[in-house]
Amino acid sequence: MDVVGDLLDRDRRSREVALVTADGRERTYRDLITNAYKAANVLRYLGAREGSTVAVEPTPGFHTTLAFLGAAGLGAPVRFDPATGIERGDRVVLVAVADESTTEPAPGTSLAAFGGPPDRPETTHWEQELWSENPAMPPSGVAPDDPVVRAADGDVTHRDLLAAAASVVDRHGIDAETRVVLRSDLADPRVLAAGVVAPLSVGGTVVLADRSSGREDGESRGDLVVIDDEAETAGAKRATLPVFENG
Repeated sequence: MDVVGDLLDRDRRSREVALVTADGRERTYRDLITNAYKAANVLRYLGAREGSTVAVEPTPGFHTTLAFLGAAGLGAPVRFDPATGIERGDRVVLVAVADESTTEPAPGTSLAAFGGPPDRPETTHWEQELWSENPAMPPSGVAPDDPVVRAADGDVTHRDLLAAAASVVDRHGIDAETRVVLRSDLADPRVLAAGVVAPLSVGGTVVLADRSSGREDGESRGDLVVIDDEAETAGAKRATLPVFENG
């Protein structure tokens, strides 16, 4: 794989489980990839293009994962920090609907909300647009050295994110049978590499744990866990996070 969008190759669509959400719902690789195509088309409709930045709510979830994958396929780097995205005039900002009322986009920024219909008519209802979109990836010219994530301490390229994910795969022996539990948010690119890109790159399963529940249930168990430094883990081996040169 040369760019993160290669995770979305049509030939990778299958009935194997790619993602388990915090409420226990499973999405196959066919589901995830097809809906990532739709997410890319929603973002393009909102004005995202190669090089323009998309700011996304950092809490791991089905829609935030789709937004990352869709933006990566377009060549639009993602900033997992909507507040900073507003300050810097990012092209698209995606927030939970509960945060819509306190999010005021600057001129030139398109605001979208997921989790239910927004209150303001000018805010895009993410799910409504997603389900109606074309299930085909729009064309783009993304290169390995283009940025895919705008982190607090610098940009991370497609090449570097994939290399970090590959190092996690090799270190922990992740394969198509591995379930990787994600218990941290996506603002840290090391977490994104280890908890999302690594398992998806080899056909494994990403399990998004409910961090607010304070407990592990059957749906949040796995073979490997990606977790905050402060948190505790049980029932799974803890992942060693990769190191980026700019980190």
